[in-house]
Amino acid sequence: MAGHSKWAQIKRKKAVTDARRGQLWTRLLKEITVAARIGGGDPDGNARLRTAIQDARTNNVPNDNIDRAVKRGTGELDGVAYEEVTYEGYGPGGAAVLIETVTDNKNRTVAEIRHLFSKHGGNLSESGSVAWMFVSRGYFAIEKETMAEDEFMELALSVNAEDIATEDETYEIFTSPEAFAATKDALGGHEIALATSELARIPQNYTELESGAVESNLRLLEALEDHDDVQNVWTNFSFDSESVEALSD
Repeated sequence: MAGHSKWAQIKRKKAVTDARRGQLWTRLLKEITVAARIGGGDPDGNARLRTAIQDARTNNVPNDNIDRAVKRGTGELDGVAYEEVTYEGYGPGGAAVLIETVTDNKNRTVAEIRHLFSKHGGNLSESGSVAWMFVSRGYFAIEKETMAEDEFMELALSVNAEDIATEDETYEIFTSPEAFAATKDALGGHEIALATSELARIPQNYTELESGAVESNLRLLEALEDHDDVQNVWTNFSFDSESVEALSD
């Protein structure tokens, strides 16, 4: 799972910068609207909405914005009709890429996503071509500086984690998708500050690429992440810290 963990670290660091705050808020509010449309506007009975609202508040989205996003989803307020669309493709060297979007214009979004793949040496492919390579799992990351490893092990046991991992900067917990909301609530009950919490798409196997292809794929992923309609980007290639440093040069 190291490849996912490294990409998760990159996304986390990008999201906390002030320059990207407006874009982050837009993504969070879109998720609230979609969650409310699908499951209703009561967070107590809609785990996806409850999680989306928690994420928005963690990132300092004003309550008025959150309330309006919920009401747009339930139809109490007029607004843009968003639709969830997943796109699949391959980056340079054959890395699988899965893109989750929320859009009000599928024709525009698919054209722009296809252009980004082409520009960075990849190609957009047909539905079903790469999604089977990924499994959905709840994912939580905790900064290592917040607790000792033995404390983390006790915590993971107490919340019935399905799997755990230790990376350079974080401890990580994995759960089933069904247990995601309950695990997040349990971690909140322990007053644990989470660096990341998300329903992730984890590759079942990782692809090893040559160094040049790694950098090209990272630039493709960065371009996709910057697209206004993109909510999440997942990939199955592995890379190391040196590749990330090369990207930032």
